[in-house]
Amino acid sequence: MRFNQIFENENVMYRIIDGKITDITNPNEMQEIEQSLKITESACTQHLNKAIDLLYDKKLHDYENSVKESISAVESMCNKMTGGKESLGKALGVLKKSGVHIHPSLESAFDKLYGYSSDEAGIRHGNGVEINTTFEEAKFMLVACSAFINYLNAMQIQIK
Repeated sequence: MRFNQIFENENVMYRIIDGKITDITNPNEMQEIEQSLKITESACTQHLNKAIDLLYDKKLHDYENSVKESISAVESMCNKMTGGKESLGKALGVLKKSGVHIHPSLESAFDKLYGYSSDEAGIRHGNGVEINTTFEEAKFMLVACSAFINYLNAMQIQIK
């Protein structure tokens, strides 16, 4: 994008990702997010767009829901691959049983990230409990989830 090149040349500490001004300037992070937004699975893309919107909404500061949308994008990608409508942990299990190799530690890491966003006092089910998720946590989840979505997409395996 032309503006990003100008921003980089002028040492501006912002970049534009999907039409939104962000402070994500690391080229690798930007590439992961932009690549994941190009995946044709619309539910996954919708969750990622919403995560970005919530992360950079300066009035709302809804970092909890940004985290929820980031992990929901991963869940959506897994369900696309399995053809199901499972929770992330179950969908990862279905992928594994279907012959998709995901290293057990990586599978466990994403299962735990889902747990972080889903436990009863957590982000998805906090029932009004103040969680105090930080901007940095939400940004980490956006980048990590985008990278995992790209990893899954690279497998190019469609489970029937």
